[in-house]
Parts: sequence; C-alpha cells; structure tokens
Amino acid sequence: MSNINDYLLWRGDLSFAKDEFNEIDSMILARFSYLPFNKINMEKEETVESIAEKLNKFKDEEFGYHGDKDMITRMGKSNRFKNLKVTDYEENIDKDVERQFSAITIHLPDKSIYISFCGTDNTIVGWKEDFNLSFMEHIPAQISGVEYTKKIASKYPFLKIRMGGHSKGGNVAIYSAIYSETRIKNRIIGVSNYDGPGFDKKITETDNYKSILNKLYTYIPQSSVVGRLLEHEEKHTIVESIEKGLYQHDIFSWQVLGTELVKLDEVTSDSEFINKTIRTWLKETNPEQRKIFIDTAYQIFDSTNAVTLKELTSSKMKNLNTIFKAYSNMTESDKKMMTNMIKEFVNAVKEIIIETAKEQNIKK
Repeated sequence: MSNINDYLLWRGDLSFAKDEFNEIDSMILARFSYLPFNKINMEKEETVESIAEKLNKFKDEEFGYHGDKDMITRMGKSNRFKNLKVTDYEENIDKDVERQFSAITIHLPDKSIYISFCGTDNTIVGWKEDFNLSFMEHIPAQISGVEYTKKIASKYPFLKIRMGGHSKGGNVAIYSAIYSETRIKNRIIGVSNYDGPGFDKKITETDNYKSILNKLYTYIPQSSVVGRLLEHEEKHTIVESIEKGLYQHDIFSWQVLGTELVKLDEVTSDSEFINKTIRTWLKETNPEQRKIFIDTAYQIFDSTNAVTLKELTSSKMKNLNTIFKAYSNMTESDKKMMTNMIKEFVNAVKEIIIETAKEQNIKK
C-alpha cells in the first residue's frame, strides 16, 4: 500500500511542466504547514530545498508527527518540489485567547500560490480551540486565517490562489475563503479540506458560504470522525485509509494510486454511528452548557501545567493526581454539570444503538 511519501519517490522527478498539479500535490502542500518552521531560522524567501536542508538536521521526535521528516526530505530532493519558493510563514499561539494558528505560502510555477493552513498541533490549547467549535460560530484561528489570506492576496495581487489544510487547517482554509472579499474569492482556484470539521448552520446557510461552494473539495477517510463534525454542505470524497478508527485521521495512512487518492463509495458503519451520536449530543445540549463543560475540562487539564499532550501523558501518575485534585476542588454545582453532560453523551449513545437496531430489523 502507498501514501504521499511513496508518491514523492514515484513522481518526484517530474516537474509541474511535465505533469500538471494534481490532488496529491495539493494534499502534500496542505500537510507542509505542519513542519516545525518555528525551530529554524526562516528567511523572507526560502525554497523547499533550503527548508529541507535545515530540517534534516533534526531528529524524528523533533517533528510533531511521524511521516513529516520523510516528506520534507523527499520534497527537498525532488525536481517537482525542491525549487518552489516558500514565503510568509506566520505563527500565532495565544493561550489567553485560546488560539493556535500557523500558515505558510508556497509559490507554484503556474503563477498561483498555495496557502497552507496548519491543523491542530500537539498543544493542549490547540485541541481546546478545536472543541470550542462545538459552541462558537467563530474561533480565533479562523479570524487569523481571514487576515492572513487578505495579507497574502494583497502582497501578491496578480497570482491565482489555492488554499488547503488538514484537520482544523482544512476548516480554517474554508472559513478564510468564505469570509474573504469578493475580489479575493474570484482569484481562488480551489480550497482543499482534508478531514477537517464543518461549521455551525448559521455559517453554512449564508450567501458567503454558498458563493464559494463550487470551489470546495473535502476529503475524508472511510471511518472519519473529525471530518464529519458539524455541518458540511459541500460534497465530500471518501478515501481509503489503512488505519483503524480515529487513527485514520493520520493523512499518511491515506492510500495513493498514481496521481489520485484511492476512492471508496461510502463511510463505515462505525463512522456513521459516531457521527449520529455526536449530532444527538449536540442536539440535546445547548452552546452554553457545552462551553461550561469544555472550559471546565480544559481548566482541569491546564492545572497540570502541561503545554503539550505529550507532556500531559509523559507523567501519567503525577498529572492524574493533579487532575483528581482539581476535580475534587470544584464546586458541587460544577461537578453536577460535568456529570450531567457525560450522562447526556451516554444517553445519546444508547439512543443511536436502539435506533440502529430498529433500522436493521426493518431491513430484515
């Protein structure tokens, strides 16, 4: 089975002049923003090759996720990517406003630019911002995405624009297109979302959203969870992952054949079950309840002083003791609220199990 890193070996010798930009190239550039640019000295103008040379000095564990080091190493050696100009890296992580945002721009030879938005990193605040989507119409990373897009469009006024991102990065890419000015929208070729969550209905029902709908391309694996959250009006393409369950969110598990992703006809029953459960839970709770629940859970985890998920899990017993202590110090009303929200989720699971059983009996 083959992934985007295998594609870089197969097609890396072919320039874009010999083989035009395709959906795998887009997925690679969407993933590009995950690289640890904050650990190297980024000049105003780099190339993929110069970035690869700097990042190759790092150990595998210094990259946020597995597969990333192999990807940039192969990109840096490939005729297809190595000479692409890379500019305008921006990172904005602010714990106080719960924002985790970063983006970078890649210049393609067809006189277009690709704005790549980073998805959720391994910081706790980054994951908290993701959960905020359950009760907020607009999160800080999305606002930063619109501002970044406007800045880049103004800086390069004669270039067409491609946009993309994986996970929350895909959500930010679409949001940035939705809320861009019309003159920028007209320059957008396409927006690629790789297993990123959707939006509140108040957004998907707007003219802004509908005006960009025909330029949106969403891809999800067969057991997708993240990519089916909230509302999606755009069509989606189901792709094959060799992982199971939530691990299918890993873009390096998505299968590639030639210049295309391996397509499937439908999602799995597990994906459908989880999607229905979460939707039922969202329907049975209101935004204020979800806000209090998520904020309280975040405060409990934040009490450990861990910055990343790795730090949170590396000292399990110490952090568990801190978490239990923080929970025990909560007011009785807060404890009751947390318990009730968990009960609502359990009830949602039961409701979907009963509903699914009834549907199966009817089919028999």
